[in-house]
Amino acid sequence: MRQDQAAGIARGTTVDVGDATTRFLLYGLLPGWFLPGVADWAMHRRTRIEDTAGTKESLIHSLMMAEVGLPIALTLRYEVNPLLLSVQLGAAAVHEATALWDVRTAVGSDREVKPVEQHIHSFLESLPFGGLASLMCLHADQVRSLLRGGRGDPDAWRLVPRRRPLSPGYLAGIGLAIGVCVLLPYGEELVRCGQAERARKRRARERGAAPRKMKGSGESCVSRFWWHPRASSRSS
Repeated sequence: MRQDQAAGIARGTTVDVGDATTRFLLYGLLPGWFLPGVADWAMHRRTRIEDTAGTKESLIHSLMMAEVGLPIALTLRYEVNPLLLSVQLGAAAVHEATALWDVRTAVGSDREVKPVEQHIHSFLESLPFGGLASLMCLHADQVRSLLRGGRGDPDAWRLVPRRRPLSPGYLAGIGLAIGVCVLLPYGEELVRCGQAERARKRRARERGAAPRKMKGSGESCVSRFWWHPRASSRSS
C-alpha cells in the first residue's frame, strides 16, 4: 500500500492516530500487562510450584520480569531511537526464548500447566510484541534510521532523555503497580520456594542422620552389655 493510500484511509478518522496510539500504550496496554502477570502467579501458587519445579522456575520468572521491565523503564524515561529499539527487539527475542525454557522446566518437573495458564502465557508473550509494534509505527523514522545503522544521526546510539517527560504522577502510579502486581507476588513466590527447598533439605539430612544414630546406639548397647561385669560372669 502506498503512503498516499494509507493517508487517504486515515483521513476519515476523527482523532489523531498517533495521540490515540500513545494513550493506548500508556493507559491501556501497559497497565493491562499487570493483570495476566498476577493471574499467572495465582496459577503457580494453585499448582504448588514450591513442591515441583521450585526455586529454579521461580528464578526464571524473575528473569522474565527483568527482561520485560528494563526496556519498559528505558522507554518511559528516554526518547525512542535506534539504540532503544535495538534494546526492545533484543529483549523481546530473549524473553520469548526464556518463556520456552520456563514451560519446559515446568513440564519437566511434573507441575501441571493447566489450559488456563497456557492462555495466560499467550497474553504475556504477545503483549511485548504488540507494544513494540505500536512503538515502531509511532516512530517509523527511527525504524528507518535503525535499518540504516543510525547513519547521519548523532543521537542514534545513545540514551536521550525525553524532551517531554511523562508526569511524575504517572510514573509513580506505574511504579506502585509494579511493586504490588510484580515485585510483591513474585517475591513471595521466590521466598516460598526457597523455604520449601530448605525444608526438604533439612528433612533429608534428618533421615540420613537417623540410621547413623540408631546404628551408633546399637553398638553402644552391645558394647556396654559385653563389657558389663555381670554379663561377663553370666557368660562364663
